[in-house]
Amino acid sequence: MGMASMSSGSESLRLCVFDLRRGQHEGQELDKILFFYPPDLTFSTQLSVIGLSEGLITFTRLFSPDAACEVIEAERHSHVFYEAEPDIWMVMVVEKNKEIEAVWRIDALRRVLKEVHSLFVMFQGSIRALLEKEPTGGLIRSHLYPFITDYLNDLFVGKKHQLPSFRETLTERGTVQMLTLARDAALEVQSLVGVLDSCAGTVRCHSVILFHDLLVSTTLSPDDTVDVFAFSVMRLTTNALSSGTSSWSYLRKGSVTPQISSRSTSVLPLGSGGTLPSGNGSSTGRVIRPLQHDKWSKGKDGFLVTDIWGIDATPTILIQKTQERFYLLTYQYKSLTLVLLVPTAAIVNGELDISFVKQQVIENASAKILKVEEKLSKGWGGENAYHVSGYRYLLVDNDMEVSRASPPGKVATLAKESLLALNKLREEVDTEKGRSKQEKDMEICIRAKNNTWVIARLNRGKELYMALEKASETLLDATDSVQRFSNRYCSGAFSMD
Repeated sequence: MGMASMSSGSESLRLCVFDLRRGQHEGQELDKILFFYPPDLTFSTQLSVIGLSEGLITFTRLFSPDAACEVIEAERHSHVFYEAEPDIWMVMVVEKNKEIEAVWRIDALRRVLKEVHSLFVMFQGSIRALLEKEPTGGLIRSHLYPFITDYLNDLFVGKKHQLPSFRETLTERGTVQMLTLARDAALEVQSLVGVLDSCAGTVRCHSVILFHDLLVSTTLSPDDTVDVFAFSVMRLTTNALSSGTSSWSYLRKGSVTPQISSRSTSVLPLGSGGTLPSGNGSSTGRVIRPLQHDKWSKGKDGFLVTDIWGIDATPTILIQKTQERFYLLTYQYKSLTLVLLVPTAAIVNGELDISFVKQQVIENASAKILKVEEKLSKGWGGENAYHVSGYRYLLVDNDMEVSRASPPGKVATLAKESLLALNKLREEVDTEKGRSKQEKDMEICIRAKNNTWVIARLNRGKELYMALEKASETLLDATDSVQRFSNRYCSGAFSMD
């Protein structure tokens, strides 16, 4: 397994969301708790964890008022901090374990917090906005508890949750993985995108196209693309629907059985009960749970259907760049998944107009969808399409929020010592990046105990991480191998000339 396994019944993981602006007066301390896992811990225990976190945040601000606290390493626990919104903090407390598998990188854990917050905002809007809408905190708690609970269920295998460990060091959460297109396929995709964007007449739509779990095309901003891509791979693609589980982590196989849904909302702070207005534009009081498992299926017309938003109701999401809400329509043909986003403000007749948009897709785009899927399938190299013999690598473009890596099966052939060395290397890079507010070009080379060379190169917002287990003895030979990789597969982006 590639993730650190932990028992859900111990102190191995605690995750909380709290608001520093709330609960500052005696007797009102519970008001600051917006979410806590495990939810069945006593309020005094929850307040103890949050009080310690709040104290650490306040203390570290004395020394670095302009830099938010990111991690505090204690003797038995690591405290991982993420300020999701101004004064809204998410904190993950993980128990240090002597087991070799329980070795993680702090930035990878922070990316878990970032991802769950970004997905929440995409569906429900910002936490602060929901607090302002209903100041007692009941509304936000009624949405956060089931949402994060459903997200955490993806981290469960059996009765244990699994955090990203050193075995996932050649992956990058919060990025998209793209499919490389031949010129003729790219032209067909471009033509299809033009048709999709005009399916609502004069109203401008957006589209995101995936083939298997790889991004083919997007008309969204990089940030919004990451969110829609993450959700699509978790719940919408053919892989996600067929396996009954999220497929964003290649390390999880088989079906997922929810472990904490039955008790996730049974213990909530005061003010969280009762019927409340929803945070997704609906006034029905229904709490939307977009990350529920086994709630999507393919309809006879090729569009995916779900009752999560209500019977015959169309899902909606919030786009960060414009702060507009869009209807989310998903069409699937074989391994091709098309996500079409239609502005809710442009729909005047409710579901009647949505039906019209769907009909336009079927009538005007079906032939092009068929052609695109055929071309992509013909040029598809399978799971090992991006394997480079002799290399185990991760490429990250931070500006475009795109990554590419060696196939999981190939990464799994690396020795444990090599992966641990890579994990340590990435920690050093994270530390160096944290010290400078500006992009910093660098190269770091480490010789592992098993004589593997692990190398990192950063250049103009792009990052390359590599393990060379069969490299020659000298550092010069190893760097020459990296240079050849850069020239052939990265257009010389990591050349050190």
